[in-house]
Amino acid sequence: MKRSVSVAIHHPDDPGSVLQVRRPPDDEGLPNAWGLPAATLRAGEGWEDAALRAGREKLGVELALAGELNAGTIVRSDASLEMKLFEATIARGEPDVSVAPAGVTRYTAWRWGRAEDLRPAAERGSLCCRLYLEAAGVG
Repeated sequence: MKRSVSVAIHHPDDPGSVLQVRRPPDDEGLPNAWGLPAATLRAGEGWEDAALRAGREKLGVELALAGELNAGTIVRSDASLEMKLFEATIARGEPDVSVAPAGVTRYTAWRWGRAEDLRPAAERGSLCCRLYLEAAGVG
């Protein structure tokens, strides 16, 4: 079973707006899909540590976690995925998707958007989007 985290980063002036990232066109499961920042847990890494790492590695920001919003599992053709969704705000920095190191998913863009903007990816099988829509009460 693969274990991952995703992070719902809310805009400081608009709690209904969440930071969304676009996956690359060569992504295996969800090419060009808009979703939430996410990271796979490394050996010995805790859920919260992985969420904070996603902010640093994939967005170049320091996050302040506010707690777990939702959790779930999805069975895919190659493996099962267990995910926890955390709520966060940006404590320091400005998002920059070009900072991701080699070997991790490098997002191609970011934006502030509404929960409903994540519905297309959820319908394509994005667990992070499904978990966020459920947590927001629009799933």
